[in-house]
Amino acid sequence: MSRAAARPRRRSLGAIFVMPALIGIFSLVGLVSALAGDGFSDILSWAGLAVPLIAIVWACARRRQ
Repeated sequence: MSRAAARPRRRSLGAIFVMPALIGIFSLVGLVSALAGDGFSDILSWAGLAVPLIAIVWACARRRQ
């Protein structure tokens, strides 16, 4: 194994926390819109609350590769 491959890559705090923050924001928007009303709010809540599930499926599929 080469020396470059053995050393872990350093990432900034922004690069580490950007995806969890976005997932949290989508979840919050989904929860608030589910409480706020009917019609378009229902569609928005389903979409917002589906984001964490999609992220879990994506991470599991990537881990198995």
